[in-house]
Amino acid sequence: MASDQKQTSDDSQPTQREPLSPAKQKRLQALFSHGSKQMSQENYDYATELFQQCVVGDPSNLSYVQSYIGNLQKKYNNNKKGANLAQFQQRGARSAQKKALSQERWDDVIANGLKVLTVNPWDVHTLRLMATASDSAGDDEVEMYYLHCALQAAPKDPDVNRQCALALAAREQFDQAIACWHRVEQAKPDDEEAKRAIASLAVEKTIKKAEYGDASSSKIHGNAQAQPQTPQRQLSAEEKLEKQIAADPYELTNYYELAQHHLANENYTAAEEVFSRALEVSDGDPDVRDKWDDAQLRRFRKEITDAADDPAREKQLRKEYFKKQLEVHKNRVERYPNNLAFKYDLGVSYQLNREPHEAIKQFQQARNDPRRKGLCMLALGQCFQQIKQYRLGMSHYESAVEEIPDRDAKNKKEALRLAAKLALALRDVGKAEKHATHLAELDFTYKDIAEILDAIAKLQENKEDDEAPPAED
Repeated sequence: MASDQKQTSDDSQPTQREPLSPAKQKRLQALFSHGSKQMSQENYDYATELFQQCVVGDPSNLSYVQSYIGNLQKKYNNNKKGANLAQFQQRGARSAQKKALSQERWDDVIANGLKVLTVNPWDVHTLRLMATASDSAGDDEVEMYYLHCALQAAPKDPDVNRQCALALAAREQFDQAIACWHRVEQAKPDDEEAKRAIASLAVEKTIKKAEYGDASSSKIHGNAQAQPQTPQRQLSAEEKLEKQIAADPYELTNYYELAQHHLANENYTAAEEVFSRALEVSDGDPDVRDKWDDAQLRRFRKEITDAADDPAREKQLRKEYFKKQLEVHKNRVERYPNNLAFKYDLGVSYQLNREPHEAIKQFQQARNDPRRKGLCMLALGQCFQQIKQYRLGMSHYESAVEEIPDRDAKNKKEALRLAAKLALALRDVGKAEKHATHLAELDFTYKDIAEILDAIAKLQENKEDDEAPPAED
C-alpha cells in the first residue's frame, strides 16, 4: 500500500489508520520543510515531487495536502485549467484511480489522484474521487479540503455541490449545506432531492438550535397554545451570503460569491470591501489580493467611462488608473518573478506611465515568452523611438512585423505603420515603401497609410529630379 493503512471492506465503518512511526514522521517532515523551501523559490516541479511523497506517506495530513495543491496552483499561475491539453494527459493514472476506487483501495485512489493533479490541480472529477476516498478512510479534514478545491474550480457544478452538501450536512453545517443544495436547485430546477434536502436540513437546523436551548424551542416541541408565526421576509442573495460568511468566516468561497454578486451589479466599492475582509481572514492570500486588485481596477474603468462628458475629470482618472495599474503589476511581478506574462503587463504599465526606460527592462525579459515576443518587439520599438534611439526602434519594429502572426491583424498593421513612418522620417525610402506597401495591401484604409504613401512618392520624385541629367539646349 501507498501508506500505513489497514484497508477494510466494511462499509459501516471508515478505515482506521495505523499511527506513523516517529522515524517516518521525521522523514516526512524533513521532506515537507524542503518542499516548502523549494516552493518559496518557485522551483515548483521539485516541490511537487517532495510534497507528493509527503501526501502518499501520510494522506491524512491536511498541511501536506494543502501545500501540494497550493504549489501546483502557483505553478500554473492560478489559471484554473492547469497544463495545455491536461484532459489528455495522465490517462493511466485516471484509469488506475477509478479501478482503485472500485476495489476500495483508498490510498491508491489518493496516490493516482495526485498524479492527475500534477497536470491540473483543478480537475474536479479527480478531486471528488479523492474526497470520497478520504471520507472512506476517515480523513474528515482532508475530505473537506478536496471538496473545497473542487467547489472553487466549479462553484455551480450540481454534482460538486451535491457531494459538498452531503458532507456538510453530516457535520451539521446546515447553512453551508443548504447553500450547496440551492446551487444544485439552480442548476437543476426539477431536482426533487435538492428540494427535499433543503426542507429537511431547515428542520434539522431548527431542532438542533432547540436542543441547545434556543429561545424558540417551545415552538418546536408541539406547544398546542403556540400562536401562528408571522411569515418571515425572504432573504436576498446578498443577505444569504453574508449569513453564510458569519457562520463560517474562513470559507473564502462565500466571499468570492458575494463579491461577484456586487461586481455583476457594478457595485465595485462593495466588492472591494468584501475582498478586503477576505484578505484579512485569509492572512494575505495572494489569490484574494489579485481579486481585490482586479476589482479596484474595474472600478477605475467604470469611473473613467462615466466621466466621458468631463474631459478634465476623465484625464485625471486615467492618470490615477495607470498609477494603480502599475502598482498592481509591480506587486504581481514581485510575487511571481518568473512569470513572463506579468512582466509584459508591468512593461505596458510603465509605458502608459511614460517611463520608457523601465518599460524596456520588462519587455526585454518578457520577449522570451514566444506567445508575446511580437508584442514585446512592437512595444520595444515604441519605447526606443520615445527615447530617440531611432535605429533601435526601427530594428524592433521590423522584428515585430516578422514575429506578430497574421491572425493578430490589429498589431500586425500597427507594426507595419510605425515601421513605415519611422523609416520615412529616417529618409530610408526603400524600407518605408516596403512596409507601407505591405500595409496598403492588407488595409488601404488603415489610419494614415495614404498620407505615408504620398510622402514616399514625393521623396522618390525629388530624388529622381536630383539625379536627372542636365537638359539639352
